Amino acid sequence: MGVGIHGEPGRAREKLTSANEIVDRMLDAILTDAKPISETAPIFNNGDEVALMINGLGGTPISELYLLYGYAHEQLEAKGIKVWRSYVGEYCTSLEMAGMSITLCKVDDELKDLLLAPAEIPIRVF
Repeated sequence: MGVGIHGEPGRAREKLTSANEIVDRMLDAILTDAKPISETAPIFNNGDEVALMINGLGGTPISELYLLYGYAHEQLEAKGIKVWRSYVGEYCTSLEMAGMSITLCKVDDELKDLLLAPAEIPIRVF
């Protein structure tokens, strides 16, 4: 659990468990480990709005990513954290690597405007 995109060591090495339990452990790590630099209070609090990304690493079907997203969304809402926007898909992959990552970004009005702003990228389609 927590392996890096290029095979860096992870947070822990464990036996296979349910997807919901993995999401619970990952969210717990994100919500309890994330702290502002100058404070001891957690970054994420009841009433906060967040953007939630479930990123597939290349080998996990999109249907499974949406199941993981649905469960993560439920768990955040139960903690009073509102999911303002969702991102589910393959945003950063590694050669059909199995698994997923969770990214949680606390948003305010400025970040919402930036996330909703149009963007263009050059892309080559073969």
